[in-house]
Amino acid sequence: MSDVTILGAGVAGLCAAHALLGAGLTPRLIDRHGAPGPHGCSWWAGGMLAPFCEGAVAEPAIVGHGQRAAAFWEGVTSVAQRGSLVVALQRDRAELDRFARRTTGYRAIDDLSALEPDLGTPKAALFFAQEAHLDPRAALADLVTALAARGVQIEQAEAMPQDIRGPVIDARGMAAELPGLRGVRGEMVVLRAPEIRLSRPVRLLHPRHPIYIVPRAGGVFMLGATQVESHDRRGVSARAVLELLSAAYALDPRFAEAELLETGADLRPAYPDNVPRVTVRGQVLHLNGLFRHGYLMAPALAEQATVYLTRGIKGDLLHED
Repeated sequence: MSDVTILGAGVAGLCAAHALLGAGLTPRLIDRHGAPGPHGCSWWAGGMLAPFCEGAVAEPAIVGHGQRAAAFWEGVTSVAQRGSLVVALQRDRAELDRFARRTTGYRAIDDLSALEPDLGTPKAALFFAQEAHLDPRAALADLVTALAARGVQIEQAEAMPQDIRGPVIDARGMAAELPGLRGVRGEMVVLRAPEIRLSRPVRLLHPRHPIYIVPRAGGVFMLGATQVESHDRRGVSARAVLELLSAAYALDPRFAEAELLETGADLRPAYPDNVPRVTVRGQVLHLNGLFRHGYLMAPALAEQATVYLTRGIKGDLLHED
């Protein structure tokens, strides 16, 4: 017998199940696909746990809650605690200065050789030592495994909140079709370049085409991500690939010889203020609007939903509709 039904097995739904178990509740987890995969935007994420960098454009709630994300994920999956870099070519130094004014938690450096010898030509940089990164697909798989070990399996079924008795957590992203929720298209590229070695995510600032590069195992790198206000769910555009590869080439020309492994695109669900929230409607709690902060903010949303269900306490991310 379950205490709470969760709809959606992306990062938000899986984190919610994990949090409910930790509070002594029994979740039932339903997903129409039966498992995480390329149908969900969690699959295409970069996996950066970078609250201080996000502070350049995000609300303070993202920075505050995001600082606890790495500790959560360390209890679930492998997390690389090596910080992150924000760099700019000399001609774009003004972009770096602007980024520095909008963020905290960094150290300005002029010589990258100690941190990332492969970055080659001198570049001004900011080092955010307290940030981290993970492999999103490995994290999803590890969460599924951890839940299964405690008796929670993903049921493959179509279900709507109104069809279910008792408390429901709706974590279906764009499929929830909530008022005020919009799609922000993001596109990414995965490359293999074994001759390039990076230890941590690198953000390259550029007036038109800023990108981030996240290292993964085996000489693989994820390049992301475009950000377009659009509900278009088609595959990656040629323009996006050109922009991402051009920026990567500017960072290290050896990316021109990289093997193109994968491209991907999906819609990030976002509210007008781009802050994720728990929206309460009767017995249904909607965990949504994670935008580009899925792995950074899903643990906080899951925690606040669980605290509300078990103790009636309303956190700062919770809204009653």
